[in-house]
Amino acid sequence: MKRFWCCFIATLVLVVSLNLQAQEGRARQGQRAPVVLPEGTQEFRDISYVPDGHQNQKLDLFLPESGVSRPLIIYIHGGGFSRGSKAQQLPPASYLEKGYAVASLNYRLSQDAIFPAALEDVKTAVRWLRANADEYGVDPNRFAAWGQSAGSYFAIMLGVTSGVSEFEVGENQDVSSAVQVVLDNYGPTDFAQMDAHRLPGGQEHNLADSFESQFIGGALQENLEAVARANPITYISEGDAPMLVVHGDADPLVPHHQSEILVEALQAAGVEVEFYTVAGGGHGRFTDPKVGELIAMTLEEYFGQ
Repeated sequence: MKRFWCCFIATLVLVVSLNLQAQEGRARQGQRAPVVLPEGTQEFRDISYVPDGHQNQKLDLFLPESGVSRPLIIYIHGGGFSRGSKAQQLPPASYLEKGYAVASLNYRLSQDAIFPAALEDVKTAVRWLRANADEYGVDPNRFAAWGQSAGSYFAIMLGVTSGVSEFEVGENQDVSSAVQVVLDNYGPTDFAQMDAHRLPGGQEHNLADSFESQFIGGALQENLEAVARANPITYISEGDAPMLVVHGDADPLVPHHQSEILVEALQAAGVEVEFYTVAGGGHGRFTDPKVGELIAMTLEEYFGQ
């Protein structure tokens, strides 16, 4: 009996420990529990935006109970380019209640294919959404791209690479992959500069097995041409989508400097941008109410919703 209780307690401790580790892992990746959708929300799950494509080339679409020609929030999950899924991260359900449609995207991860494969996927998904906007009652002229961390990287890229033909691969080439506004939550930009500005004890990025190195297919400092090709600042020009940039100044994973140089380049090109620094903020999970207020205000400003 004594042995039984010892084994039972050891097993219980192990289960609790693994659960806490899983919660901690989700926190580090900025992941949240699935959002509880408002009653009456129409759900369209696992839509393939590439016919007979990769298992990750799918999206979920959520439509408010009523309404036509709805603005669309395109949400792109984070996870260091190598993990995460569309089921784990969504905007707050309040946006559906306000009449926004929401699309959540999956894309090929770095272990499936290196850059620019995932960007090509995200742009293909946007073109699919625009090509099918009438069918789902979505306004093709009111698309917002929103993400966290690696997801924000793709949102930024959507904002600055409209018309960059090398990334326009796949179906629905007769429509644009442009978005009308970008909500950037602590997204990386110039991978080559990350370690020079990381906080003491922060994540190292120049290592050959770092998230960013795996994403571009080699150690960052040994592949600077590839890093430049993957850098959204490379493509910034007048007329790009306006952006709201939010970043914590105590982020141990994506240095605050990554947003500083992005904002500087956007301003130099005459692109509308608002930059908000969360004082003491880490890698997401902000408690500062100003963040939610700015996001809601930005969407309302450009979409009148």
